[in-house]
Amino acid sequence: MTDPAPLESTAPVEGPARRARVERRTSESSVVVEVDLDGTGESRISTGVGFYDHMLTALARHSLVDLVVEAEGDLHIDAHHTVEDVAICLGQAFRQAMGDKRGLVRFGDATVPLDEALVQAVVDVSGRPYCVHSGEPAGQEHVLIGGGPGNTPYLGSLTRHVLESFAFHAHIGLHVRVLAGRDAHHVVETQFKAVARALRTALAHDPRVTGVPSTKGAL
Repeated sequence: MTDPAPLESTAPVEGPARRARVERRTSESSVVVEVDLDGTGESRISTGVGFYDHMLTALARHSLVDLVVEAEGDLHIDAHHTVEDVAICLGQAFRQAMGDKRGLVRFGDATVPLDEALVQAVVDVSGRPYCVHSGEPAGQEHVLIGGGPGNTPYLGSLTRHVLESFAFHAHIGLHVRVLAGRDAHHVVETQFKAVARALRTALAHDPRVTGVPSTKGAL
């Protein structure tokens, strides 16, 4: 796999550039992830799992984080290893790019609709990894989304696994509640968009915060 060219961002950056690059190579997958937290939502995603590419593109667009993901994995088995390893790398990249978290808003809360689906996501870039995920309709975890010639389908149970892996490796607190939804595609997509919007708020700079937004002095 050739290394992707970095995305160029014209967004203003307050303080040190908040960018990171993470590589992970195992017997199951080869992953490169690049993030720029002060981007404009540009992305270049290739995982071999078309629906996951769609979700990561939405995550970048609605968080305003520039994102590069290049992944090759054992898709002849299923999508699990590739999806998981990308989520691990994404979390690690966010954690590195956040730096010491000085001046951040810290908390983000978003409730996002998509037709009949409605999801609330709450983020705390606390340095303490935790994930609470609830409310998906019965049977969602068994639904296959996408697929087709040359494209590995995405299993509904992967959404919780992605959110947990991302939260644990980013060292953030993440609560995601599906409040309504029927269409499996909408249920997943609304979760990614809600997380993106919550991250967008939590990772923004607050001009009134002069240090780390914690009474402990560290996050």
